[in-house]
This record gives sequence, structure tokens and C-alpha cells, in this order.
Amino acid sequence: MEKEIIAMLLAGGQGSRLYALTQKLAKPAVPFGGKYRIIDFPLSNCINSGIDTVGILTQYQPLVLNEYIGNGQPWDLDRLHGGVHVLPPYQKASGSDWYKGTANAIYQNIAFIERYNPKYVIILSGDQICKQDYSDFLEFHKQKGAEFSVAVMEVPWAEASRFGLMVADENDKITEFQEKPANPKSNLASMGIYIFNWDVLRKYLIEDEEDPESENDFGNNIIPNLLRDGRDMYAYHFSGYWKDVGTISSLWEANMEVLDPKNSGIDLFDEDWKIYSRNSGMTGHKIGSDAVIKNSMITDGCRIDGEVEHSVLFAGVKVAPGAVVKDAVVMGGTVIKPGAVVEHCIIGENAVIGENAKIGVEKEGEDKGVATIGPGVYVGDGATVGSNAMVRENVKDGEEEW
Repeated sequence: MEKEIIAMLLAGGQGSRLYALTQKLAKPAVPFGGKYRIIDFPLSNCINSGIDTVGILTQYQPLVLNEYIGNGQPWDLDRLHGGVHVLPPYQKASGSDWYKGTANAIYQNIAFIERYNPKYVIILSGDQICKQDYSDFLEFHKQKGAEFSVAVMEVPWAEASRFGLMVADENDKITEFQEKPANPKSNLASMGIYIFNWDVLRKYLIEDEEDPESENDFGNNIIPNLLRDGRDMYAYHFSGYWKDVGTISSLWEANMEVLDPKNSGIDLFDEDWKIYSRNSGMTGHKIGSDAVIKNSMITDGCRIDGEVEHSVLFAGVKVAPGAVVKDAVVMGGTVIKPGAVVEHCIIGENAVIGENAKIGVEKEGEDKGVATIGPGVYVGDGATVGSNAMVRENVKDGEEEW
């Protein structure tokens, strides 16, 4: 059962800044890029990097996520020894606890990790869009003789104060850590992806749990404690595509970037680093004789009879004759009826946009934002939804929602 490295994937995030999209859905289960969910990216990275044992720590609204992961077969993680394991909080002899923080979540699963007696543990986030070879990261960790390594990206100095920052010397050894500082000393932003030597991580998790003042968090507690003790800590520079899709605008932007792989850096058509997902089981898409489609992603089961431009359509979307979809992310099962205009927005799963309704209408004098229609919402015939609106409940015929 012994493994050199196993992955622990933090997938319990509520994703509160995605509002209507995550009311009944864990953030890692949010659809992305036409045929994927966010969690497909770290799972695919694992198997492409040769990591075949993954613990997935779930908590908030796990039903859809658990169902989607299943036995791990789409990612070749249905293994007899290893594979994928969903690890929710559970009742123990000492009582029952929710995961109180990122470090506590790993602490509560020490027994799972010890089953495989790994030398290294990689901690991953289940709510980022990133294509990364973790085997390169592990090789860096070994060559440096590190006890802890963190993947970092250079960000613009003007934005550095939004991130946890690593200050490192010319050999990439970390000398200081700043959590969202007002006066940044570095622009090396932590990606929230860590490699630990397991013996070191285990020691610090236990000590952290015994500290009643701790927030049980990697950024606020574990990393500062490693620095305090002078541990060998290194920053691994990552230069590929990485995006935290934690807001409506960033989720919309990342989906739009899928349509321009040459300039955006995210190529879902890359045969050498495939992103795997669960098959929808739907038939092929059908394009009507009068349909117009320009620079768009059209997925399984779609029926297109209207106009679609620069948009991402997930499985089973129907666009009726006379409907216009532009600069939009339309999630699975949504129906857009005749004459409707849908633009610069995200439409949740199984929504219905009524005849001649208008989504994403820009109000005079306001900045253009990303309109959001929640899953299962019905927007009535002739209704209008403004460009910054967040709609969670049905909109009546002819009503305006700003």
C-alpha cells in the first residue's frame, strides 16, 4: 500500500461569492468550459502527473460533487490500491466535528494518509482552474531538499496585496510570508498548492490541533510556524495558466478564455495534457439549417436553431429560432426560447429564458457587469434582466430585474 506521494484535495468550499450558482452546489462542482466541472482540473492533473491516490475532502453541499466523482473511473482513479476516496467529516469516539479550517481538515484524515505511508503529501485546491504537472513540482522539492514547497506565480505589484505572498531569496528559499499585506515585499503569490514531507506535516498538524488559539489554517498557522522553526521552505515558480474562479466575473472571464487558447494560455484541446470529465451520456449536438454559430463551444446534446456568438454552451442547451446568445456561459439543460436575447452573462443549469426576454441589458450610465441567472430559474416572456443583476427566483412575464 506504500505510495511515494498522495494528494489531498480540499473540496469543501462554499463558494459564497458565486452566489446563486452555489446555493445548492459545492464550488468544485460548478460547471466550467462546456463539458467540465472545476474539480476535473486537479483530478486530471493528478493522473497526468502520475499521482494515483487522491483523498477528496468534502463538506458543503456535497451531493452533486460526490455523485459526479463516483468511483473515479473518468480520471483512471478507480484503483484497487489507491484511487480516489471521498472524505467527509464523520463522527468519532471523541465526538463529531466539521472541518474547522484547511489544516484541521487534513488533521482529521491523518489515519487515511497513514494507510499509504507516503514520503510526500501534496495539498491541492478544488476550486481553481489550472493545468500543472505536479511531477515537476515534486522534482523541484526533492532537488532543493525541501521540507515544504509552495507553488507561486508572479502577479502585478498593484494586485499583490490581494494574495498570500512568499518572500524568497535568490535560491528560492522562503524567508518570509505575508498574508494579504498592505505593503507587499514580494509579488510571488501563493497558489494554495503545497508539497510537504509527510513526517513534517504530521508533526505540525498535531501541534496545531493542540493549540486552542489556532485558526487551524495553512496560511495563518502552519506556514508561519514552519518559518518560525527555520524549516527548509522553497517557492516553486509556476508559469502556466492558473485562475481562482471564486467570483462571478472571474468565472465568466475564464470561460471566455477557453475560446481563445492561443492568447489566454488555457488549451482544452491539448492532446498531450487532457482534462478528463464524466460523460454526459447525451447524443451529439444538432445545428439547425438557419442557425448561426461563431467562435463558440457547443457541447453534447445541444440543439441550436438561433444565433450563438463567442459563447460556451454546456450539455443539452436548446437555443430556439430567433434567439441570440452572445458572450454568454449557458450551463446544462437550459432552454432559450424564440426571440430571447442573452448576452454577457452566466445562466445556471436547467434555467428557462422566455420568449423575447432580454438578459444582460446595460442600464444607462452603469458599468457593464456579468448578469447571473441561478439554476432552475424561469425568466418570463418579455422580461428584462439588467447587466449586473443576480436572479435567484423566477421573474414574471414582462417584469424588469435590475
